[in-house]
Amino acid sequence: MNTLRKKHYTKMLSIPVLVALCTILYSYTSLTMQKTIQSPGVNGLVPADGLDVQLMATEPMLKNPTNISVDEKGRVWVTEAYNYRFDITKKPTNPAGDRIMLLEDTNKDGVMDKSTVFYQGPEVNAPLGICVLGKRVIVAQSPYIWAFYDDNEDGKADRKEIMFQGIGGEQHDHGAHAFTFGPDGKLYFNLGNEGKQIRDKNNNPVLDQDGDPIDQNKYRQGMVLRCDPDGSNVEVVASNFRNMFEVAVDSYGTLWQSDNDDDGNKSTRINYVMEYGKFGFNDEMSNASWRAPRTNMEKETPLQHWHQNDPGVVPNLLATGAGSPSGMMVYEGTLLPKIYQNQMIHAEPGNNVVRAYPVTNKGAGYTATIANILTDPTDQWFRPVDVCAAPDGSLIVADWYDPGVGGHQAGDLDKGRIYRVFPIGKNDYTIPVFDFNSAAGLVSALQNANLPVRYKAWVGLQALGTRAIPELEKLWRQKTADSRLRARALWALIKMPGKGSTYISQAIKDADPNIRIVGIRAARQLKLDVAGTVAKLTNDADPQVKRELAIALHHNKDQNAPALWATLASQNSGTDRWYLEALGIGADHQWDQFFKAYLKKVKDPLKDDGSKDIVWRARTDESLPYLSQLASDEKTPLENRLRYFRAFDFNTGTAKSAYLLKMLDLPNKTPDFTRLVLKHMDPKAVGSSASVQKTLKEVLPSLYGTPEYVDIIDQYKITSENPKLLQLAIEKYNMPIAGTSLAALTESGGSSLITNMLAGNDLEKSKLLLIALGSVGTKESLDLLQSVAFDTKYNLEIRKLSATAIGRSRGGRVRAQELATAVNTPADVLAELKTNAPSGPRPGGAVAANIPSPSTGKDLSSLFRELTARKANVAKGKAIFARTCFVCHQVNGAGLDFGPKLSEIGSKLPKEALLENIVNPSSGINFGYETSEVSMKDGSMVTGIVFSKTETEVDVKYPGGTTEKLKASDVKSIKELKTSLMPEGLDKTMNKQELADLLEYLSSLKKKS
Repeated sequence: MNTLRKKHYTKMLSIPVLVALCTILYSYTSLTMQKTIQSPGVNGLVPADGLDVQLMATEPMLKNPTNISVDEKGRVWVTEAYNYRFDITKKPTNPAGDRIMLLEDTNKDGVMDKSTVFYQGPEVNAPLGICVLGKRVIVAQSPYIWAFYDDNEDGKADRKEIMFQGIGGEQHDHGAHAFTFGPDGKLYFNLGNEGKQIRDKNNNPVLDQDGDPIDQNKYRQGMVLRCDPDGSNVEVVASNFRNMFEVAVDSYGTLWQSDNDDDGNKSTRINYVMEYGKFGFNDEMSNASWRAPRTNMEKETPLQHWHQNDPGVVPNLLATGAGSPSGMMVYEGTLLPKIYQNQMIHAEPGNNVVRAYPVTNKGAGYTATIANILTDPTDQWFRPVDVCAAPDGSLIVADWYDPGVGGHQAGDLDKGRIYRVFPIGKNDYTIPVFDFNSAAGLVSALQNANLPVRYKAWVGLQALGTRAIPELEKLWRQKTADSRLRARALWALIKMPGKGSTYISQAIKDADPNIRIVGIRAARQLKLDVAGTVAKLTNDADPQVKRELAIALHHNKDQNAPALWATLASQNSGTDRWYLEALGIGADHQWDQFFKAYLKKVKDPLKDDGSKDIVWRARTDESLPYLSQLASDEKTPLENRLRYFRAFDFNTGTAKSAYLLKMLDLPNKTPDFTRLVLKHMDPKAVGSSASVQKTLKEVLPSLYGTPEYVDIIDQYKITSENPKLLQLAIEKYNMPIAGTSLAALTESGGSSLITNMLAGNDLEKSKLLLIALGSVGTKESLDLLQSVAFDTKYNLEIRKLSATAIGRSRGGRVRAQELATAVNTPADVLAELKTNAPSGPRPGGAVAANIPSPSTGKDLSSLFRELTARKANVAKGKAIFARTCFVCHQVNGAGLDFGPKLSEIGSKLPKEALLENIVNPSSGINFGYETSEVSMKDGSMVTGIVFSKTETEVDVKYPGGTTEKLKASDVKSIKELKTSLMPEGLDKTMNKQELADLLEYLSSLKKKS
């Protein structure tokens, strides 16, 4: 903690202003409950050593800020989201639309004293990003990217136009995010995984660098994009993220960003964005969720969450645990202490902190640590959502100020603060005067920490053209100058028309590897003899330079590209995953030619770990003989060979199954080895191979009773095992495997085995069979149960049990309701059909049973005061949680995995927000946990959480943690509902003291320091 802080306070808002604001604040009721709101000020904020903090602006000057941009005059532009997720929060809206605010400090005392509504309109609908570029203001708000223009520079928009449209995620945190200006003159931005696609201003599909539409047919999940300032030449730079809030670009053109996890999994991350890389949120090949089982599945959730063991996934730079990562920048100023210079600085509202991630080089990649800049341990409403560098080098921080963050929830609509962070003693907010008219002035401005200043400098220098070159060259050729400043001058010189080749040639000869990297990237961007540039540097000693050389060959069709790649690949050490993935990116779509060239170069691709990794990463039939050898190597423990079996999943050629088939004929193979071979083989490709049939007969007995047994039967359609599937369902009648066994049985034409059993004399087995059959819910199983219930040839008890079983599955409840009102339904089973019709308990069974009417809409202020006044007991609260919440939530691994994990929920939400979530669970639903209504083509319907969806399967999770795989071909539609599967009214199942204890326990679940 800053020991000087108590002695040294910066200038604050005037006393009259504070009094007026405090009156507003203390009369405001948030989350329908009274809270002692922290006065607008800095007393609770704790800056890092050597730093101070000042309040620049607060409500009512602004409200609900989501993103900021600080212009060349030091003015703060703010996007507000008052109309935030109103369909979920049910809070009031402003029909005039959301505002874009412009805040100014006219007397230079560091306090904003003038506010202007730059634009307000109903089409501005909870925007998430703003980027000020001279007279143009780019606002990101799905489904649009707006460009506003202040032609006369009076602080008010004169006109607007659509820059892009058709982006998914309207009124959603996972849509379009902020733009930023790069050192190369390009614009960079990202789309969360609800963005899905992008169209131009005329609503035509935007094409990527390969000429393909940018949509989910080609790209998985969230994307990072780059374009020219006018929106042309759009490239997808990287993909398969979850929800990245803002991409940050340093002076070398290196990209950095954060990414949010599925809530509760403590797996948020920081990424170095390797260009054209894939980042592993969903399965690259199938689009299955990270939770879906797979060979060589990672053991730890933060690795599993991002498929870190899969070939083709760029490693994470840093795992940051639980949180809600938001705005980010690279601070390239000199005002702040050294530890923060040239580093990412990040707003993390989930953890109530602004922090830096000091980075150091490691091989072809990086390592990073965490260094806090600004925290508030006294107020969990402190929610920093964005951070920018002002022209004087200080940090400007936007505070959403709310009891919650994420889950599309807003407990407060009227508050928001802007802070300034600076070294102690540097109180004055003095903005430099820039000369944007002369070449010398523009080069000076290009060296500023503030991006809008650099943008104006860039535009001015490019407009001057050759007249700017002498001044730019002074900085570029100054070897003792800061490398990043030289890089900015270099980019400006390279982008001068006709000058690219000259300066690229100089750059790749420079002693600084970062400058050589700029030269490589520029050659790739401008398509200037890329192969020739790579050829000159293949023996470069710096691993990061070699990384860029590999990336430069991405989709490069030069005749020398395969040999160049082979030279780079032959230098792979087997210890640098970053370099390996760069090689994979370089070989993308050209693996056949590149790997052949590699074989000529290395002769034996199994000679060391480096070459084995190339085989593992390859996507070509040419690599399969070697991959099968690695997977079959008995000298290596099977656990260490799982990665090679997994690699088969990424090779789609017809030769794959032939090599796997040969592996079945190996002597001394173990049962586990054999099962892996069978799992990764395509049954359609091997047909009725005698070797496969023989192996299946040998293997299946040892798998009996396991989920793998049913999976292999279903995979290979082995009808001869139908009697054993029936036997297994009866033996395990009350376990999930019973339902999957019977689903496989009925789908393979084995229904007669079931009806014969039910028509027989073994009543006890029949009862067990019907319990199991009631859990299946497929059309085949429901048809069978209905036929038995209606057919008088069966024993009446069996018929009644069959009628009851119809409504026990989630898919059968609609069927039960229809039959209960049908005219041809036999009267003697009518009562049983009505038992489980939808008018009974909601999907989730016991979870929703006996829940009183909800408290929705009730003013919770008096309840909150009463609960917090009680002496609460954490241990008793834990027992209440185990009794009430364990069926859907986990804490530190205990409980059932259905809803968000709550191991650190006390760090994310204060008690008032926790109470709101208990009483009104539908007021904010975390992304990935939305309730979906899945309508089947047979007329049935299921309700749960769709946690994975591929071309062939839809995986649904139900309260209690059970899951069901639905065939995608059987699904008619999937509709996302506005209500949570967490039942309302849970607070009424306990008395006030128990509710107070529960709140105390949840609040105690903090992130370990």
